[in-house]
Amino acid sequence: MSRTKHVLPDRLRPGLRLVFCGTAAGRQSALKKLYYANPQNKFWPTLHAVGLTPRLFAPGDYPLLLDMGIGLTDIAKFTFGMDHQLPADALGPDAVAALKARIARARPAILAFTSLNGGRKAMGGKAVAGEQPATLGGTRVWILPSPSPLAANHWDIGPWQTLADAVKALPE
Repeated sequence: MSRTKHVLPDRLRPGLRLVFCGTAAGRQSALKKLYYANPQNKFWPTLHAVGLTPRLFAPGDYPLLLDMGIGLTDIAKFTFGMDHQLPADALGPDAVAALKARIARARPAILAFTSLNGGRKAMGGKAVAGEQPATLGGTRVWILPSPSPLAANHWDIGPWQTLADAVKALPE
C-alpha cells in the first residue's frame, strides 16, 4: 500500500452541502476502487431511503454525488481494511489533522462520519451519534451509525434521516 497514492480518491470541492467521511476503505472498496462497495453495506440503500439520492445508486455511481452537492472521503487515505486491522497511525493524530485540513479547504456545510469510531477520532472519545455540539471551522459535524455489515447489530437509520432532513433544510 503506497503512502503517496490514496486508496480511494477524495471527492471534495468547495461549496458542497454534505461530505461523508469513513474511517478507511474496506477491502472490497479498495479492490474495486469504489466507495462502499460491499454489497451488504447499507450506505447506498440508506442514501436513497432517506431521500439524499433520487434513485438507488450503485457503488460505481459515486462520482454522480458531486453534482448533487455530496462529497466523499476517509480518515485513512493510504490503507484499507477493517478498523482493527489498520496500522496504528492510520487513524491517528496526523491522519485526523490531514482530514481537518481537507475539510477546511472544501468548507462543506455538513461533515458526516459514517461510524462512531471515525467520529470519535476527530471529535473526541466521548462523542455520540447525531449532530455534534462542536463544528470544524464553519462546518457542522454529524456522527452516524455505521452502514457496514459488521455493525449491523448497532444499525439505526434514524440519525441518517435526521441528517438528510438537515441537508434538505440548508439554503440553496
